[in-house]
Amino acid sequence: PAFLRFQRDYYQVYCLALAADWLQGPYLYKLYQHYRFLEGQIAIIYVCGFASSVLFGLVSTSLVDWLGRKKSCILFSLTYSVCCLTKLSWDYFVLVVGRILGGLSTALLFSAFEAWYVHEHVERYDFPAEWIPATFSRAAFWNNVIAVGAGVVANFFAEWLGLGPVAPFMVSIPLLMLTGIFAMKNWDENYGKKRALSKTCMDGLKCLLSDRRVLLLGTIQALFESVIYIFIFLWTPVLDPHGPPLGIVFSSFMAASMVGSSLYRIAISKRYHLQPI
Repeated sequence: PAFLRFQRDYYQVYCLALAADWLQGPYLYKLYQHYRFLEGQIAIIYVCGFASSVLFGLVSTSLVDWLGRKKSCILFSLTYSVCCLTKLSWDYFVLVVGRILGGLSTALLFSAFEAWYVHEHVERYDFPAEWIPATFSRAAFWNNVIAVGAGVVANFFAEWLGLGPVAPFMVSIPLLMLTGIFAMKNWDENYGKKRALSKTCMDGLKCLLSDRRVLLLGTIQALFESVIYIFIFLWTPVLDPHGPPLGIVFSSFMAASMVGSSLYRIAISKRYHLQPI
C-alpha cells in the first residue's frame, strides 16, 4: 500500500506534465502559419527549439542536481507556462524566445521527474530497485494514452469550439500550474551529487568513445531522431491543404505509436521469444 501511494503521488504530477506537453503538439506549426509566417521563418523557430533542447539537455542533469529535483519540476511548470503565453504574441522574436523556453522545459521534463522518483524510491523509501521498471513501464503506457487524448482535446478547443490554434496552448497552462502546485504540496526535495559540468561532459564523451556499441547505438538513435524531427516539421504543411482535423490526425499518430509499442512487447514476450538483433 505504501508503494502504491508513492506511485500515485508521482503519477499525479508526471501525468499532468505530460498532458500539458502533448496538448501543444498538434497545432504548433498551424499557429505560426496562422500568424502569416513563411515556411522558412517557421523552420528557424523550430530549429531554435531543437537547438535549445540540445543545449539545455547537456546541462539539465547538473542543473537539476544542483537546484533540487522538486524545485526543477516546479521550474518546469513556470518556464513552460511562459512558453505557452508567448504563443499569444505575433512578434517573431517573442515566439523564438518561447521556443527556447520550450527547449529548456523539455529538457527538465525528461530529467527532473524521473531523477526525483528514482531517488525517493531507493533512498527515502528503500523500496526494491527491481520495482522501478514497473513504475516507468506503466508511466510509458499512460504517456501514450494521454497523447491520444491530448490530440482529441486540442482538436475540440481549436476547431470544434472555433477558438483557433492558440487555444490548446492556453489549455496547457492550468495543467502546468497544477503540476507545480502538486509537486510543491506532495513531494519532498532531494538532490543529486554535485559534479562539475565539464567533468560530466568528459565522462559522457569517454563512455561514448570507449565502447563501440554505445557509439553505434547513439548514431542509430541520432539518425532515427532526425527522421522524427523532419516528420514533426512537415506533417502539418503536407496535410493541412486537405483540411483534416489536425488534432484527430495527431491522435491517430499517437495511437499507431502505442500499437507499435504493444506489438514489440508481445514479440519479445516469453510466448514468442523474438529478440532484437
